[in-house]
Amino acid sequence: MADSAGIQQGSPAIGAAGSAPAAPGPGGAESSGAAGGGGGSARISVKKAQLRSSPRPKKLEKLGVYSSCKQAEGACKCNGWKSQNPPPTPPRSEQQQQQPVAGNLRQPCRSCSHALGDHVSHLERVPEDEINRLLGMVLDVEYLYTCVHKEEDADTKQVYFSLFKLLRKCILQMGKPTLEAQESPPFERLSIEQGVNNFVQYKFSHLPSKEHQTIVELAKMFLNQINYWQLETPSHRRQRLPNDDMAGYKANYTRWLCYCNVPQFCDSLPRYETTQIFGRTLLRSVFTVMRKQLLEQARQEKDKLPPEKRTLILTHFPKFLSMLEEEVYSHSSPIWTQDFLAGAPGGQIPVHTVVSAPPVARPLYYSISPASCVDLLSGAVSPARKTSTVLEPSPAAAEKRKPSEPLLHEEIKRPRVVGDIPMELINEVMATIADPAAIPETSLLSAHSARDEAARLEERRGVIEFHVIGNSLHQKPNKRILMWLVGLQNVFSHQLPRMPKEYITRLVFDPKHKTLSLIKDGRVIGGICFRMFPSQGFTEIVFCAVTSNEQVKGYGTHLMNHLKEYHIKHHILNFLTYADEYAIGYFKKQGFSKDIKVPKAKYVGYIKDYEGATLMGCELNPSIPYTEFSVIIKKQKEIIKKLIERKQVQIRKVYPGLSCFKDGVRQIPIESIPGIRETGWKPLAKGKDAKDPEQLYGALKNILQHVKSHQNAWPFMEPVKKTEAPGYYQVIRFPMDLKTMSERLKSRYYTTRKLFMADMQRVFTNCREYNPPESEYYKCANLLEKFFYTKIKEAGLIDK
Repeated sequence: MADSAGIQQGSPAIGAAGSAPAAPGPGGAESSGAAGGGGGSARISVKKAQLRSSPRPKKLEKLGVYSSCKQAEGACKCNGWKSQNPPPTPPRSEQQQQQPVAGNLRQPCRSCSHALGDHVSHLERVPEDEINRLLGMVLDVEYLYTCVHKEEDADTKQVYFSLFKLLRKCILQMGKPTLEAQESPPFERLSIEQGVNNFVQYKFSHLPSKEHQTIVELAKMFLNQINYWQLETPSHRRQRLPNDDMAGYKANYTRWLCYCNVPQFCDSLPRYETTQIFGRTLLRSVFTVMRKQLLEQARQEKDKLPPEKRTLILTHFPKFLSMLEEEVYSHSSPIWTQDFLAGAPGGQIPVHTVVSAPPVARPLYYSISPASCVDLLSGAVSPARKTSTVLEPSPAAAEKRKPSEPLLHEEIKRPRVVGDIPMELINEVMATIADPAAIPETSLLSAHSARDEAARLEERRGVIEFHVIGNSLHQKPNKRILMWLVGLQNVFSHQLPRMPKEYITRLVFDPKHKTLSLIKDGRVIGGICFRMFPSQGFTEIVFCAVTSNEQVKGYGTHLMNHLKEYHIKHHILNFLTYADEYAIGYFKKQGFSKDIKVPKAKYVGYIKDYEGATLMGCELNPSIPYTEFSVIIKKQKEIIKKLIERKQVQIRKVYPGLSCFKDGVRQIPIESIPGIRETGWKPLAKGKDAKDPEQLYGALKNILQHVKSHQNAWPFMEPVKKTEAPGYYQVIRFPMDLKTMSERLKSRYYTTRKLFMADMQRVFTNCREYNPPESEYYKCANLLEKFFYTKIKEAGLIDK
């Protein structure tokens, strides 16, 4: 038997954007989280378990309060113990005053005066399971009763009251709750879960299984956040977005409250996952706010994250969200079509074989695997010299090098390198790539993945713009430029609190300085202030910062790439800057180093020495289109992949067996074996690898001893223990350490220098692959590697 109660489709739920106050628990206090979340639902579960374990008379007493009177074969119309004027009783707590209290079955009902047992006479032969189900609804009714009285939002209160009446009616009629609505779940043809599955297939199906699985875990993390996300009330949304479709949002909001939110703590009602019954419409309405709050929360709690998780959450998750955002709001995205998977290679793939939302809420930050580091820190500083403060704005258009523009050194013939791939073969391989523009997206997981990819996509869609602006003493003031300069002054002042505001203002508005500004939604969110010295051949970077709520999106890298292209166009190929301790990491990622290429005589007296900061420089290559550099690398990787595939086809070729041994031949030259050269084998060189075995052993032993004695060798002395680095051997397929190398050296395994160098290089490569760049292990690997190659050169095993 099924009963139903009407739910108004337009009734909103509770709370504000992304953080709705939950229904209050039985104790009267409001619980945070998903409609009571862990606290409210846990308390109800405990109470239900206690009540269901009680003796049957106790259960009947509880049900009698909510059951109709059966005296005189239904002549009594009493529906429960609901007397408006109960007899005087001792003082009770607030919760007891709000909720009916069960008494002994012999006591009279306060409404009809019949014995309370007459209200439960129909339950005497009802099975225990059914009694327990009804008791569950009783506790849910009491919880909703409290919610109705505590909730301040009128529309939400109406929904709670409707659900209260529904469960009350089901108890009276011993029915099962069914919501009356215009339609039942699912509410869209393609669910959010299916769309995210399609997105993973569309963008990442080309990845190796390990990286693909990590993307799947990122998608699960995202779906989990949606399932436990609190939507903002329509009234709050109307204030924030007055032109939005409120009728549609209201309908979806009420459905979410009835089918997803309230059933989390009232399990008598049927519960659905948000990602399985809603689709693109709801996702579009919450994605922007949700993305912003998730990333802001991640930035605020970044210090609490383990180092190996920090870069995944702060770098890769934002890139994942940016790529998904493009598909969510695109009108032509294929992932939202019903036949997407049917047209994919391999035919239809069931949705749950790719991604399925976890059934239990999890924290955002404790999953997946390590990767690379955060993109942009709080800001980079370089004080400049005294300049005039006369203000006269002048617009300067954002200048970019056109792809068709000839490069400065394009016509210089490059020397031919032995082993270079012939251009004819490159062109042939390129022709096999049907659409070079459709080369799969770069993996988000590589430690050297494109940090500016998300920013480049936003620029392509027109979300962000770059403009080089400055002041002039000779042109008419421009209001927009002045507003942008004020915005830049605010950004620099806020992100660089140790710099005096007057100093920042003087340099930003100084006509000798220019600023590459980053504009989003018409306002400044970041920029790089610089001064060019064309006669000296360099530019000084003075300030570099992105506003805090827009960081870790690749804007810092993309800003610097635009600045590089701007200077290549103006024939200035060197940057200098004084970086404080917080900015050194950022500048290193952008190609800066402490090795200054500009002669000291060129910059001494032009830039001011800054105490406590480090002078760093960057030499630009005019042949590199920096804003598209990661795209070019991606295409080059695709070409290499095709070349490897071709080579593998040749290697797999089966040659006839050798018949010469049947004729009595006992030995033949290796190079005469059919196909041996095609594999890449070459005869042993007569140079460095031709050393006497004992001489080579002594040289390698000496080098290994020096490496093991180095102060940075401690992390690599012995094999990594599984207890110290869980999951290490799932990430690193071919581990190596100095102890293993010592054993191999003793067993005379290293017959050539290349075998020795390959194992040593593997030690460093494995370390950099598993650990984030900011870790101590990563730094030790770099320093020890540099020392190792110094010793190899000293031993004469490689050219100096």
